Amino acid sequence: MLTALLKTMRPRQWTKNGFVFFALVFDKQLFQLDSFLRTLEGFALFCLISSVIYIINDIADIEADRKHPEKKKRPLPSGKLPLRVAWLAAIGLTVFILPVGYLLNPAFAAVLLAYLLINLAYSKWLKHVPIVDVLVIAAGFVLRVHSGVTLIEVERFSPWLYVVTTLGALYLGLGKRRAELNLLSQGAGAHRKVLDGYTIPLLDQYVTIVSGATILAYSLYTFSAPNLPEGNSMMLTIPFVVYIIFRYLYLIQVTNHAGAPDEVLLTDTPIQVAIALFGLTVLVIFYLT
Repeated sequence: MLTALLKTMRPRQWTKNGFVFFALVFDKQLFQLDSFLRTLEGFALFCLISSVIYIINDIADIEADRKHPEKKKRPLPSGKLPLRVAWLAAIGLTVFILPVGYLLNPAFAAVLLAYLLINLAYSKWLKHVPIVDVLVIAAGFVLRVHSGVTLIEVERFSPWLYVVTTLGALYLGLGKRRAELNLLSQGAGAHRKVLDGYTIPLLDQYVTIVSGATILAYSLYTFSAPNLPEGNSMMLTIPFVVYIIFRYLYLIQVTNHAGAPDEVLLTDTPIQVAIALFGLTVLVIFYLT
């Protein structure tokens, strides 16, 4: 049962909570011990609160997941995790997370609460509303970034990174919807109602618009944000961002392989290499030049 609960908490998807570290890295505080430890604690709490959402989502989707070709294997729809245990875990974790977050920083606790409430609304209503569903997903990533800002005293963090995060998250969310629609084909609406509001051509148009806007927004950040290293050296990171976006688009439209972004991150070697090179280049530019 404990193994089933841990699987429902989705530790593989905790990689998305790495956005909490954005403020730390881009404000040149990565090697300041106090700031690093505070951000690490915030990351741990965000992992737990996101796991609460995954548990509640699975509870809400239990009947639909039983009809899904892959999701029916999850612990709740398969019966490996009792519904009562799932509820107790979700409530118990929430009671632990919010007070600890408040002790870390009241503003951080407010972000955690906002993330929880938005996602509860998503589980109940918003996930069934086309376009709004992916906007809520994007909002979750922005809240992750903002939570990192509340944990440290920022001096160089640019609002452009909020714009890039929003657009990048929309891009990944729309790509996930396209992958689901392609996988489930004509019976998509029976598994996820919101898919009735999308078509593959429509999603392709959305993806094209958002991917182009993401590249443009990130490019503007690299030479127009204040307090960046001199010489516009951050522009050297643009090719990595372009490649990651293009690679994900290739996976969506050519191989039909792309699904949840965390799954792609953990399985696609070219994207992993590109992200590693991007991160290394950012560290060199910010901390060694």
